[in-house]
Amino acid sequence: MVQRLLLASPRGYCAGVERAVETVERALALYGAPVYVRKQIVHNSHVVENLRARGAVFVDALADVPEGATVVFSAHGIAPAVRREAESLSLTTIDATCPLVTKVHAQARRYAEAGYALVLIGHEGHEEVEGTLGEAPEAIVLVQSTDDAERVPLPDDKPLAYLTQTTLSVDETNEIVAVLRRRFPRIEGPAREDICYATSNRQWAVKELLRAVDLLLVVGSENSSNSVRLVEVARADGTPAHLVDDVRGIEESWLAGCETVGLTSGASAPERLVTEVCHWFRARGAEVCEQEPVHEDVSFKLPVELRRAERAAA
Repeated sequence: MVQRLLLASPRGYCAGVERAVETVERALALYGAPVYVRKQIVHNSHVVENLRARGAVFVDALADVPEGATVVFSAHGIAPAVRREAESLSLTTIDATCPLVTKVHAQARRYAEAGYALVLIGHEGHEEVEGTLGEAPEAIVLVQSTDDAERVPLPDDKPLAYLTQTTLSVDETNEIVAVLRRRFPRIEGPAREDICYATSNRQWAVKELLRAVDLLLVVGSENSSNSVRLVEVARADGTPAHLVDDVRGIEESWLAGCETVGLTSGASAPERLVTEVCHWFRARGAEVCEQEPVHEDVSFKLPVELRRAERAAA
């Protein structure tokens, strides 16, 4: 019988997610429904459904947006080709790309313009990776694993550098970077790893939690890279872990023989979903406790296009 539910800190929303969600909410207030959003604004099904109910229309392609309409670009970033397509369709655009992703895009452009051959460490098909690759497709090669790093060919006649997706496992990324540095001692990297503060903080919090729990639950959607990484961090340590979209995803069979269960949430998961899980455990007699709270004081300004439009409408 589970006696205790132990909450990780920090968990849940990061500054980039807060900014992206607020961007859609404020765009709806400013322009009225519908406001179109290219792809999911953040990778969480509950957030997407809530915004859809308020008038956001999520599309996979800009061709699905009526000419002249307003479209928000998701937190994961876009390739320059998407921006050019939006201009050709006379769309009003609001770029909610996380500033930490924008930083990686800028690094990719600078390295490519300086003649570097680039390695991007990330997951094929992820929207963030597609956007970064689009900044310099002729210069960048994608590496997903240490095996890829062992095999990737890089030119001898160009300077070399690597960049990373912002939502990766810190430990796995360090392993990949170590292989690249062994094979290519002259390869350069960012002054600080591109993995965002929220991703690394949540992984650190899970590692601290694992010392005290028999099982870890991660609240997050399956397409949330940073949420999936939290599950992987626990399993790599030998602790059973499961990803659940919400409280309905919990299977009581997982709890057999567990006295203490850990709970965290990915950077795109609303705190209300964690609260519902807490209520579920309390109803079954468990005490709910929290790690020593860790405060994250990072915040980002809303997109400049939105701020200008709001001032003009005031």
